[in-house]
Amino acid sequence: MPKTLNLPNTLALFRIVLAPLMLWFLVERDSTIFASWHPSWLDYFAGLIFVIASVTDFFDGFIARKWNQMTKLGAILDPLADKMLILAGFIGLMIIDRASAWAVFLILSREFFITGLRVVAVSEGKNVASTMAGKIKTVFQMIAIGFLIMNWPFATTLLWIAVVLTMYSGYEYTRDYFKV
Repeated sequence: MPKTLNLPNTLALFRIVLAPLMLWFLVERDSTIFASWHPSWLDYFAGLIFVIASVTDFFDGFIARKWNQMTKLGAILDPLADKMLILAGFIGLMIIDRASAWAVFLILSREFFITGLRVVAVSEGKNVASTMAGKIKTVFQMIAIGFLIMNWPFATTLLWIAVVLTMYSGYEYTRDYFKV
């Protein structure tokens, strides 16, 4: 196995594969493949895939730091896999009318903006490190997606809490970029 294709990077690649698979279970409900399935089973499979992908998100970072396996490839794959998972979740949930289009728009706009800001920061030799607010917003986004997939109570409330945390963490990143 090449040095850059270590376990953390393999887990990130696995998450990249899981994102469209989860989206497929969310949006292809009218497909002839699923004609005999009860819609709740599609939720269960999408939810299971999301949980597996979320767990790999934790472990790829943990293993990379613990075993000193951080690579440039991993620095690209990990955030890409995170964004693909969040994108697939929120777009799929919006399509099946479980997530507000406005909430999805705000969250995804912030994600794209901060990703662009980080690219600019790197090109300028600046390091805009993750903040605690950024980590908390990711956790709330993932919890909201899980609740929305399963159509559980308070899912919409959790989504809007995730929106507020997402916007606040975006403010922090932007503020820190201009401080550096």
